[in-house]
Amino acid sequence: MNEMPTLSEPNASPAGAVKTAPQAADQPAGRAPTLLEQLQKPMSIAVIVLAVLLAAQSWSTSKQIRNLREEVAKRLQKGDVSNAETGVLARNVQEGTKELQIKVGALENRQSETQSQQLALEQLYNDLSKNRDEWALTEIEQVLSTASQQLQLAGNVPGALIALQNADRSLSRSDKPQFITIRRAIGRDMEKLKALPSVDSTGVALRLDAVIAQVDSLPMLSDETPALPAAPEKPKKAGAKPVRDAAGKLVGPPAPEPLLQKVRDGFNTWSGDMWADVRQLIRIRRVDTPEALMLSPTQSYFLRENVKLRLLNARMALLSRNETAFRNDLIAAQDALAKYFDTRAKSTQTAQALLRQVQGSNLAIEMPTLSDSLTAVRNYKAKS
Repeated sequence: MNEMPTLSEPNASPAGAVKTAPQAADQPAGRAPTLLEQLQKPMSIAVIVLAVLLAAQSWSTSKQIRNLREEVAKRLQKGDVSNAETGVLARNVQEGTKELQIKVGALENRQSETQSQQLALEQLYNDLSKNRDEWALTEIEQVLSTASQQLQLAGNVPGALIALQNADRSLSRSDKPQFITIRRAIGRDMEKLKALPSVDSTGVALRLDAVIAQVDSLPMLSDETPALPAAPEKPKKAGAKPVRDAAGKLVGPPAPEPLLQKVRDGFNTWSGDMWADVRQLIRIRRVDTPEALMLSPTQSYFLRENVKLRLLNARMALLSRNETAFRNDLIAAQDALAKYFDTRAKSTQTAQALLRQVQGSNLAIEMPTLSDSLTAVRNYKAKS
């Protein structure tokens, strides 16, 4: 690969110098070498050394080049492998990039859809919120209207208070400041109802129910039967006194009761029973209403039913706060009890006492209206 340089003609090659050596040997002995001959020998050595050096250099250079070529080939092979791997990675990256772009596009589409849905939901929520407030106000208005009617017709103060409290609780769940006016009006109506004097309508109604339940068992003057007299106490038989001595000690058994004493005791008992039976045959009573004694069983039944109807009407008048009808029905029931029923009986006296307690109840209470709350609700609905 690396060729040795050739010598020009003036400078003979080392081979020519070797060939001239025999010629010099052929020269006659004793002749002195010339200057050229003296210079050719060192020059031949230098050329040989130079040739050896050049050959070593050439061999070293060729070896380095060969090693370099091998290293370059290895590196090129590694580079090809790396390029192949890089190409695979580049293709994978491109494919991943395409997939990411597809996913990003899908996410963008979903985001746009989500934004549109969010806008639609916000609009729907606003509409529902508005409708919910309207529905709540409508329901509150209906409840307050019903409570006001019950308050005026039946005087149901606890029911009206419960309706106002429920309405205030419903409005308190909303954070709208516009409802403060309505809540103030509801608070004023609640204070009016709490300031009313309490009427124990339930207690009065229970007393009336107790009297109604006793009417069928109350004794009447027309169905009164003579009361049997109590059996007289029989006197103890007087036995014979025991015989005692001066010191008070018994000295013997008592003497037997005589026969005459037994006959007298039996006659007294028989005569007492006979006189009791005779006294029950004739009874004298003073009755201010004679017609009460002449009622037939049918008339007595309808009289009892009439008393119960009067008491039921009084109970209905109590619930409806109609004091005039309440008083009239109670007076009519009390008159019937005093006129046709036996007022000496304990049950009749108990019923009359209950009616007197009921008649002492005061129903003349002017019930307020819930106009403030209803007006505030209707004004808010009209503005919105």
